[in-house]
Amino acid sequence: MERLNRRRIDQAFFEAASVTDQHRLHFLQEQQDTKKPLGKLLVEKGLISEDEMIAIMAEQLSISRVNLFNQKINYDLLECIPIEMARRYQVIPLARQDEQLVLAMADPMNLAAMDDVAMVTGREVVPVIAGESEISHAIDHYYSICEYQESDHSAEKITARENKTGADMHSAVEDAPVVKMVNALINRAVEEGASDIHLEPSDDGLRIRIRLDGILHDLAVPPRFKQEHIISRVKIMAGMDIAEKRLAQDGNIQRQSGGKAVNLRISTMPTIHGEKVVIRVLEKEKIILPLDRLGFSPENYRIFQRLLLNQSGMVLVTGPTGCGKTTTLYSALHFLNKPEDNIITVEDPVEYRLKGINQIPVNRRINRTFANTLRSILRQDPDIIMVGEIRDLETVKIATQAALTGHLVLSTLHTNNAAGAVARLTDMGLEPFMVTASTVGVVAQRLIRKICPHCVEEYRPDEEEKMFYAGYFKKDPPAVLYRGAKCKNCNQTGYRGRTLIQELLVLNQELQGLILQKASAVSLQERAVGQGMLPLISDGLRCLEAGVTTLGEVVRATFSSVLDTEVTGYAESSAFFARLHKNSD
Repeated sequence: MERLNRRRIDQAFFEAASVTDQHRLHFLQEQQDTKKPLGKLLVEKGLISEDEMIAIMAEQLSISRVNLFNQKINYDLLECIPIEMARRYQVIPLARQDEQLVLAMADPMNLAAMDDVAMVTGREVVPVIAGESEISHAIDHYYSICEYQESDHSAEKITARENKTGADMHSAVEDAPVVKMVNALINRAVEEGASDIHLEPSDDGLRIRIRLDGILHDLAVPPRFKQEHIISRVKIMAGMDIAEKRLAQDGNIQRQSGGKAVNLRISTMPTIHGEKVVIRVLEKEKIILPLDRLGFSPENYRIFQRLLLNQSGMVLVTGPTGCGKTTTLYSALHFLNKPEDNIITVEDPVEYRLKGINQIPVNRRINRTFANTLRSILRQDPDIIMVGEIRDLETVKIATQAALTGHLVLSTLHTNNAAGAVARLTDMGLEPFMVTASTVGVVAQRLIRKICPHCVEEYRPDEEEKMFYAGYFKKDPPAVLYRGAKCKNCNQTGYRGRTLIQELLVLNQELQGLILQKASAVSLQERAVGQGMLPLISDGLRCLEAGVTTLGEVVRATFSSVLDTEVTGYAESSAFFARLHKNSD
């Protein structure tokens, strides 16, 4: 029966690969020599895809095809199959049903694997098929976190918090499985390009999430008894006090991961279920980019360069948290860094050490605030000053005074759009004439996800998308737009990587006059757009029509700024906004 099934499946493979009769014997001989399944051999030669191979086997064997990227695996199941067996046979258990074990297999025709697993587990094996790459990824991820195959279950004995001494905790967290689990988690985050790792205690255990391209994704939940040891391990690596669980703490880790220099910024916060930990992953090559790689349109790039070449004045970068403001500032400093200039920064915290630049970290415990440090900087003969963030009137007054006395000042604000920066400064208490005298330009920006290059596909806009174009852009959409079909390379999201969209507000005489008249942010924005400023959503359109991103992603990134400034009044699109926003996630 097995031989008949194999022949039938091989015949289906040959038909899918359009292999002629005269070449079939050659492939069968190569299969015999290499001991590889025919389907895998044809995939390696590019004659069929892995998905086609899986679909054929699932159909011919009448078994289910599973996508392991969308599956959550119970850690208790991993105890029944050693990691060595899982790797040898490329299998991973998915579920227990009475006396049966549902087993994901790369080759469900491997009866020896099924027999061995049945013998080890004492259960009848029910095979389902998954891609070999998916199974390898699942084994690496789940077993590395769980470490059941070499776990020291003595850690379970240290479960009552009141019985834990400092020595017990240090011993537990230095236990090899915990160390390997944390290292594997960090390495995976770096490998996949995550910006943050979230460790969140809950009633059900420790929830682990990583932020990929601005969106949080759940990872598996480790055994509950390891929760405290995992968090304590991170705290020890960051030089924190593991005995202090009542107060928030901050720390830093410098390490090499996958040949990359990585800076990990650690923040802990007490919650009702235990300490929550957020790890910000900072890679030097990602945070310090040349200006021309930030995603500026050619016109905006030219304007931004012109702003940076001012001998004095204040240039502000605005946007919500996580929109890449620090990356833009660091790239600007990299562009401006010349031996003849004295550049000083005050940051909270210092994200990366920049050669040739004097960087000062804020330390509120000793009253080294932005404002106090900025006063001292002005006595250090600076040419260029970077203030990590303007948060209060005292800081903004000193920054504007520095801009008025021959210094170029770079800083950030949290506003929805470029014109909103002017309103924010005046709301802080800065007089309008000080704003016009000191500020030369404002960059508002957002990060948008790029379509995954591995699964990009064309599609024709539907009626709602055509209505959106007509309402917002006053034109018809292109005949063809692009989106991601979702694949293993983008974790089934359809997106891979991010780029910037911006709007640049240059304070010319006309806009300065409006500011002195205390015009609203909406009036400033409308006048700037009338003078040629490209608003955020229009810059997003540039990326959309270039095939870089999707309409849903542009809407998601610019949603608040579009509604707040009422650039079009296209109220009928509210439901469409909501649908696109949801679909982009």
